[in-house]
Amino acid sequence: MTQDTARAELPTAMQEIADDFADLLAPQRLELLLEFSEGLPELPERYAGRLGEMEQVHECQSPIFLAVEVGDDPADSPGDRPVHLFFSAPQEAPTTRGFAGILHEGLDGLTVDEVLAVPEDAPYRFSLGEAVSPLRLRGMVGMLSRIKRQVALKTRS
Repeated sequence: MTQDTARAELPTAMQEIADDFADLLAPQRLELLLEFSEGLPELPERYAGRLGEMEQVHECQSPIFLAVEVGDDPADSPGDRPVHLFFSAPQEAPTTRGFAGILHEGLDGLTVDEVLAVPEDAPYRFSLGEAVSPLRLRGMVGMLSRIKRQVALKTRS
């Protein structure tokens, strides 16, 4: 792997998702995106009704909010702490929910270092350019950027 982040590898789970999308035709990709939308976990009780404590992703066309939690076990080095992601997206926004579902499945539970190493172009590696508009993909880029920023902020000493 080179130092060029545009060529950096995706984490294993994300790469498997990207491969699944790449194996499909554009209409089937939309169906798979819908499956990720339906599989997005509900918010845990501690975030229910507390969207003000979550970060809104303004790049998305639909209102989506996210929260990032980083493990705080003192036995873990900062880079080895697990990252957990939580999303709130309306049911009537399946594309946005699908993007959140992909990021949740691909990133939740990875370590800080693994999340921070995800290349910025990761959202473009899911072969969705033919299935959704560039403006919609920009929303997924915004989600990833905010996740990485929150992880970095939560792990600074």
